[in-house]
Amino acid sequence: MADLTLYFDDACVFCRREMARLRRWDRTGRLAFVDIAAPGFDPAPLGVTLAAMNTELHGLRADGAMLVGTTAILEAYTLVGRAWLVWPLRVPVLRPMLASAYRSFARNRYRISRWLRLDAARPACDGGHCEIYFGGKDGA
Repeated sequence: MADLTLYFDDACVFCRREMARLRRWDRTGRLAFVDIAAPGFDPAPLGVTLAAMNTELHGLRADGAMLVGTTAILEAYTLVGRAWLVWPLRVPVLRPMLASAYRSFARNRYRISRWLRLDAARPACDGGHCEIYFGGKDGA
């Protein structure tokens, strides 16, 4: 069993790229990855709603603790030996500001990817799941 299971939106180009990077760095299998946009994914056994999981990255530790947002990011980077890349998340005075910035980014990740023209790499919304999760076919 992995030390941390990350629940991420594979339909999000930023999310998909970040998880690919973490997979490459995870040479000892400490992380597992679950796509919350996959057909049939059910968050109910985790005690979390899909809406909440779509708002921020969630990570379930092997001990059963659910980590959310920047706490999950910090844990993942630490487990793959790259904590130095997210060192500001360890600074108590910076954490609230960084957590707020992350939440804002996560809520707007589809718009940002369109602005940066990264959305061409995003898979098409099939089965209407983007309509359900994000309010429109374009993720707006």
